[in-house]
Amino acid sequence: MYIFLDESGVDKQKSKSSIVLVYITTDNLNILQNAVVEIEKRIGIKNFHWTYSNWKVRKVFIEEISKQDFKVKVALIQNPFYADISYEYALQHLVIEKNVVSLIIDGKKGRSYERKFKKVLRDKGISVKKLKTGNDESFPALRIADAIAGAIRFRYDNPDDSRIKNLYDKFHKKILFTLE
Repeated sequence: MYIFLDESGVDKQKSKSSIVLVYITTDNLNILQNAVVEIEKRIGIKNFHWTYSNWKVRKVFIEEISKQDFKVKVALIQNPFYADISYEYALQHLVIEKNVVSLIIDGKKGRSYERKFKKVLRDKGISVKKLKTGNDESFPALRIADAIAGAIRFRYDNPDDSRIKNLYDKFHKKILFTLE
């Protein structure tokens, strides 16, 4: 199993941030990553990113990627994000599997972020050698985590927006667990 982690809204002082872990079985990693690239080609974009995409692109990307085989776990954490120990608490409850091949977090994070994640892994008896940082160009599956993290954060901030309700309906069955 591969786990890809991304979050949205950590730079905000108010509201909540979303942490999203995308779970992919070992057999399906290449299939899923190829699907991401193919979907992006059909849409006419290089790499999907929630922040830089318009609603039309977001809609098509999430609709298409939701047809693929993966699972999601979500945590909503009160901001400010780094000042709160609830981040470690959330990771302790989201990462419970032992059959992990690799955990890939978006490489744009600071060292403190990585240290907290390693502490959680050690506490769970999972080798920290399995933790890798990466970018969404190297790991297309990170773009799925970005899309879902962005959608969940937007949904939390704008619960009455019909655009997000329709997108959320596309992938909500893939969510195994939500911690709030």
